[in-house]
Amino acid sequence: MAEQTTAPSPVDGTALDEVVAFTSDLIRIDTTNRGSGDCRERPAAEYTAERLADAGLDPVLLERTPGRTNVVARIPGTDPSADALLVHGHLDVVPAEAADWSVHPFSGEIRDGVVWGRGAVDMKNTDAMVLAVARAWARSGVRPRRDIVLAYTADEEDSAADGAAYLASEHAALFEGCTEGIGECGAFTVHAGGLRLYPVGAGERGTAWLRLTARGRAGHGSKANQANAVTRLAAAVTRIGEHRWPVRLTPTVRAALTELSALYGIDADVQAPGFDADALLERLGPAAALVRDTLRNSTNPTLLEAGYKVNVIPGQATALVDGRMLPGTEEEFAATLDRLTGPDVDWAFHHREIPLQAPVDSPTFAKLRAALAHFDPGAHAVPFCLGGGTDAKHFSRLGITGYGFSPLRLPPGFDYGALFHGVDERVPVDALHFGVRVLDHYLRTA
Repeated sequence: MAEQTTAPSPVDGTALDEVVAFTSDLIRIDTTNRGSGDCRERPAAEYTAERLADAGLDPVLLERTPGRTNVVARIPGTDPSADALLVHGHLDVVPAEAADWSVHPFSGEIRDGVVWGRGAVDMKNTDAMVLAVARAWARSGVRPRRDIVLAYTADEEDSAADGAAYLASEHAALFEGCTEGIGECGAFTVHAGGLRLYPVGAGERGTAWLRLTARGRAGHGSKANQANAVTRLAAAVTRIGEHRWPVRLTPTVRAALTELSALYGIDADVQAPGFDADALLERLGPAAALVRDTLRNSTNPTLLEAGYKVNVIPGQATALVDGRMLPGTEEEFAATLDRLTGPDVDWAFHHREIPLQAPVDSPTFAKLRAALAHFDPGAHAVPFCLGGGTDAKHFSRLGITGYGFSPLRLPPGFDYGALFHGVDERVPVDALHFGVRVLDHYLRTA
């Protein structure tokens, strides 16, 4: 059967209604992940599996820990010789304090053309878009060229131990044939300097959460103590927090800077010796936000713990630091931490995940660009390296190259980045409709 590149889109009014309803429904299912296992995704997983089953698919529910449920289903393609494509999204969300919000964060309220609630952009919206596409295909009899594996995961907002990491290690057979995947954090509109940009994820910094431990001599708070663990820890934390990491340009970031420079008419040779990336950012204006956090590694102290009484000097003090590493900088990162912590403070990885890179000159990246251009012809898709991390890290262990592609067409002034884990998270209905159309178009032509 020939590739369905010219077939009419199956996205109809039902699909557009469903994506809004599914987004709202999933938001109302509270899947708050507070860390350390405190989460229950099963109700959202069952909701998702039921709708996939209604579309004629055979979803499986998988748990490492009771209640921490993942859903995997495969849509057969028309070309058995083609590589399969993974489409993944997570079902858990970060906590939300209702008192801080304009609407209840788990209301899923639809007001003035906007769906409100925790998960509206991270990432129950995309979960709903994929569901709507799968069901539209079932109604119209559409089949993609290549197999599409759908994975709805648990625990992405913590360690992924109950989610993608578990699936990759214990259920790799479900992803047989998958060579590429698309997931969160990419293809959303950025209005900058009169242009509409769509950053498409083609890399991620690695996760390097650190635990610092300072040891000293315990004693009475009134006595001089040159081996004070709190003082030693505070000095190390200050050095780490104030450290200015050097610029390290990865291929993805170089490609982003090159394309952005060309779009804004700036003469910049990112390959030239002595190239000043920071100076270029000053000229890029708002578009600089797409690359600023991925020019360097980073280390941000986030938690301190020491002592139990004001007049007792403790013998130990600890801190947690959120570190992020660019591809190819792992050895430099460790050596720098050795120097910054000094002889009186030990450090170790509290949680570590690999950095990623995906080619931006690949046929897949070109098709992702084309899908966006098809529905927003005046816009520009550009490469993007994510400052944080996604489930793509875990699926990469199966040889799956990951791209960030959760398409949303957003209006000017809509600060997508601020809503990630922020207050009053919400998504325009029009953006959901755009995403369904783009995902359908890409997945049918991939």
